[in-house]
Amino acid sequence: MNSRFRLKLSVVLILFAIVISLTIATADYIKLRQQMVRNHQLQLQQIEETVVHTLRTLEKSYFLFGKDITSKMKAGSLYLSELYRKQPSFDEWDFQALKEHLGFDVYIINEHNVITHSSFKEDIGMDFNKCCKKLAAALDEIRASGEFFDDGMDIEQHTGAVKKYSYMATHDRKYLIQLGYSLQDGDIFQELDFLKTIDELIRKYPSIYDIHVLNIGGLALGKPVETGKLTKERRLAFERTLATGQTTELKSFWENQPAIFRYVHYVSEYDEGTTKNKVLEIIYNGQELRSLLEENKKTFIFRLFIVLSITVVMSLMISRWLAKPMYLAFHDSLTGLKNRAAFDELLDAILKKNKGTTAVLMIDIDDFKLVNDRLGHDKGDQLLKDVAKSILAIARNRDIPIRWGGDEFALIMPATNEQEAEQTAEKLIEEITKSIDHFEQFLVQEKGKVTVSIGISLAPHHGTDRATLCKKADIALYEAKEKGKNRYQLYSGTAEDTDGEET
Repeated sequence: MNSRFRLKLSVVLILFAIVISLTIATADYIKLRQQMVRNHQLQLQQIEETVVHTLRTLEKSYFLFGKDITSKMKAGSLYLSELYRKQPSFDEWDFQALKEHLGFDVYIINEHNVITHSSFKEDIGMDFNKCCKKLAAALDEIRASGEFFDDGMDIEQHTGAVKKYSYMATHDRKYLIQLGYSLQDGDIFQELDFLKTIDELIRKYPSIYDIHVLNIGGLALGKPVETGKLTKERRLAFERTLATGQTTELKSFWENQPAIFRYVHYVSEYDEGTTKNKVLEIIYNGQELRSLLEENKKTFIFRLFIVLSITVVMSLMISRWLAKPMYLAFHDSLTGLKNRAAFDELLDAILKKNKGTTAVLMIDIDDFKLVNDRLGHDKGDQLLKDVAKSILAIARNRDIPIRWGGDEFALIMPATNEQEAEQTAEKLIEEITKSIDHFEQFLVQEKGKVTVSIGISLAPHHGTDRATLCKKADIALYEAKEKGKNRYQLYSGTAEDTDGEET
């Protein structure tokens, strides 16, 4: 029985250790995983903030120190507008000479938003209604207003160069005069070149494939149109971010490698033109984070295995140390049955549930002293062990045999009835008598005969608490002895009303 208790204790301790270990290890794993994801997000945020800061600083510098460029562009636009009044045929204009004179590229855009003449010949024939519908709509508004407008940073589509453009309608509203200035050639841009900052970020963070600053047409500043053109799915994500102002992420491929495309809305504080709104496109490798998370998972499993191994070993050692004292605290060391302490706790618990009838049988070995006196305590202990085995043999699975102390035993029978309790008592007397008969041949018969007597009380009929039931079972046991022993007696309230049953 001790080994069974030790096994149960070991299983309980191991399960408890496993649950605790799993809980702590899983909590640490989740916390570390969240920290890694948070660090990854902070890294992306830091990259975003660096690019935004560079852009904003550059735009602020142009706002504070680049006003002369705007003034010159406006003066140039007025000059060309007046020239148009004098010579409305652009075929007669020398655009290269005008470029050298003004210091700007010159473009003529007709009422269909097509470039018809330019000092930058590569752009002649460009149809904004086809390539840049958002810009075409803005051009229509500028033409209708007749006012001078200038942008901040925009892209030269054929080269990808970062340029500043201005627009002004002719007096008859038939054409727009567009001037273009290369910002990349100026000292301010050289000092605060966001394209260099982007290159430095890409070199610093291996997980970053590329970073683009997109204008409202989805064109990347610093990259020619053909190389920086958005795919259909990227275009949709870009448009969503531009329309809602919300950051959008897209899983796709970059140069045949799995990648995540992140789109962040940027609104200029210093530019009120068509280039006020931009979108940052950050293309990064999500595999790095997944690899780190997978490595973390492997480490978690390995550590969990080590922790579980240690806890199992420790549980086995603790169960070995604690099993015997814990077992003896609630069990009789001689017979292995539960003891008086266990009886009190178990009977209280059964009575508290209040389910059906519970019988308490008090079992006493009559004249047990004869065995100890004539045969010695070793034989007496053996008889007590045999009695315990007899009780276990008769008891039902849910019954609880108890070593009460000395030569007394008890049996708790939950969910029973009076008839079943009496039948069990009768069987117990019969079975225990067989154990006693084994020792009778060694005893002197004149000195007396060893027998067994049983007193029975029933809950809730005779009482609903442990003390009352034990007291009435003792009274019934005493009545059984008074009537000649070797019998059982059900508590009846008075000695005159009791009725025994001989076996």
